[in-house]
Amino acid sequence: MAGSLSLLLRRLYLSLYNWTLFIGWSQVLYLAVKTLRESGPEQVYNALDRPLQFAQSAAFLEILHGLVGLVRSPITATLPQISSRLFLVWGILWSFPETQSHVLVSSLVVSWSITEIIRYSFYGMKETLGFAPSWLQWLRYSTFMLLYPIGITSEVGLIYLAMPHIKNSEKYCIRMPNKWNFSFDYICAAIVALGFYVPGIPHMYGYMLTQRKKVLSKSKAE
Repeated sequence: MAGSLSLLLRRLYLSLYNWTLFIGWSQVLYLAVKTLRESGPEQVYNALDRPLQFAQSAAFLEILHGLVGLVRSPITATLPQISSRLFLVWGILWSFPETQSHVLVSSLVVSWSITEIIRYSFYGMKETLGFAPSWLQWLRYSTFMLLYPIGITSEVGLIYLAMPHIKNSEKYCIRMPNKWNFSFDYICAAIVALGFYVPGIPHMYGYMLTQRKKVLSKSKAE
């Protein structure tokens, strides 16, 4: 009885989580497309900053989901992807307004939002109904081949564009001397973040290709 109740609560929570984020990313995509049509890419960030911050920040819970065993996604895949996105949303776009009007913001949020709308609807249906239609499963494990390179290129490009502003502003920097006897340079953190993309991109892309082959092969066999 206790086991059945625990399973039911898990499914209810994950259903609510996935559908909430589906709605959140749908709002981001709607606002991005609407603003692109009416005002151009320069105004995209201002039109969707709050929904974007909410939708992406809520994904931090997925790290906790993996740690406590609510989902089977490996933390080695979840942690770097969510960390890099949070760095983009808060550490670059929110922190340095000079980047907000660049066209790469549009390609970033459109690629992210399409990816997440598909992903959260797929897992939402799995948790709510116990299954997802085959066409949605195909989209879940295929669209990344186009959207992931677009998103990653946008991420790297925005970090690179922010670097002169990071250097000139000295925001988040800690200079010596101080009572902690510690110094920190945010430009170094940005360079390190860029460095993580070098091994991270092939690792993530290879992982997703492996998952695609495994899931779609299993689907064909059934």
